Amino acid sequence: MAERDPDLLVVGGGTAGIVGATSAASAGARVVLVERAATGGECLWTGCVPSKALLAAAAAAAAARGAARYGVDAGPVSVDGARVLEHVRAAVAAVAPVDSPEALGAQGVRVLSGTARLVGRRGRRLVADVDGQRLVAGQVLLATGAAPLLPDVPGLRQPGASRVLTSETLWDGPGLPGELVVLGGGGVGCEVSQALARLGSRVVLVERGERLLSGEDPQAGEAVADALRADGVRVLLGAEAAELRGGHLLLRPSARAGRRAQQVPASVPAPVLLVAAGRAPRSRGVGLEELGVALEQSGAVVVDALGRTTAPGVWAAGDVTGPPFWTHTAGVDASVAALNAVLGLRRRRATTVPRVVFTDPEVAAVGPATAAGQPGTRTVGHDHVDRAVADGRTDGFVRTRVDRRGRLVAVTAVGPRAGEVLAEGALAVDRRLRFASLFSTTHAYPTYADGFWNGAVGAARESLGSPAARRALAVAVGLRRRWLQR
Repeated sequence: MAERDPDLLVVGGGTAGIVGATSAASAGARVVLVERAATGGECLWTGCVPSKALLAAAAAAAAARGAARYGVDAGPVSVDGARVLEHVRAAVAAVAPVDSPEALGAQGVRVLSGTARLVGRRGRRLVADVDGQRLVAGQVLLATGAAPLLPDVPGLRQPGASRVLTSETLWDGPGLPGELVVLGGGGVGCEVSQALARLGSRVVLVERGERLLSGEDPQAGEAVADALRADGVRVLLGAEAAELRGGHLLLRPSARAGRRAQQVPASVPAPVLLVAAGRAPRSRGVGLEELGVALEQSGAVVVDALGRTTAPGVWAAGDVTGPPFWTHTAGVDASVAALNAVLGLRRRRATTVPRVVFTDPEVAAVGPATAAGQPGTRTVGHDHVDRAVADGRTDGFVRTRVDRRGRLVAVTAVGPRAGEVLAEGALAVDRRLRFASLFSTTHAYPTYADGFWNGAVGAARESLGSPAARRALAVAVGLRRRWLQR
């Protein structure tokens, strides 16, 4: 093998590509990563980092406006949209060096700037063309990510009087939009709607379903909808876009509108339309079909539990394999696939995947979506969590679900710091622990995690209240009493 030929060629320099490349390099493999734009991917440039920086600014504005309820008078709140975006861009610039070609080179990864296409095989190895340069690699890891999806709505691609944005282009302007419509009530749509409303924008959120965050606990979606309305967002449920015309978004009741059909207006002003209607895997133009890499109808690359595609020597991880589109999933799965590729291991992709929507309140969950009344569920409201009472944030809850053997299978947390509260629950679900067994671990007090721990205490007490347990305890207490009376 020529000196320049890698053991692993990684196509794409986002989270999956970077983690996969550095994992393989740390195992001693020769690794080349090809990225056509800038390393760091969606998470760094247009996703996690800028959106959370925007949320931090929005939280500061909301905290200042709400300070009076704690006896603190902050005065009128003024938001400078240009300075907010300066803060966002500064956060991105601070993180960028970690994902830079120089940082990757220091970890043993050679980075090439260009567009890679798989063009054939040479024996068991794979041949790629990178802007005219041929590379022969032992294995290939596809990590080309996904792009915002534009639904098939008339006028959306020729918006005329409206400005159409996605999560990738929201950050391009000199300031924040004064008025906009957000299309989509998933995590991205809810986060951006609340953030921009708190920063002074007039926001209408359009969701075709009956509730926000349709894949999560219904009560969680209701809590977020209430919070958005309190922040000034006009939330339209059961409404779908019919056409973008003349600076307005024309609406109609969706098939799931139900009783909300009469509440759907004919149109809403849309000088700016932010489309947050999902993502589409970037799998075209890489040469996958010629090598026999199977794709789903959505364009997602089909992979097995090890991260292998249907073509020998070709692996894939991250958003290009389809939902869930989570940065942490991309990193874990890419590390698994890369090490399987270069070491011949048979490690399996993650199956326990925590997820967080960073609205206020946050919504964090692991396992199947919970719902009140499901068998095995237990709910602890924040009115029973002392830290939440002290903070005046008793609107949240923690809901857990166990199987017939008392093992934790799902957790939903709603409230401040819900993503952190979820960590212990994710570990318990992943390790198939009995929920009641967690009560014996001492937890710091007072924290928002008390809701989860209080649930474990309740589960333990319930197990001790079974007829068999009560008989055993009665025998033990009686024996101890007689021994002390001797």
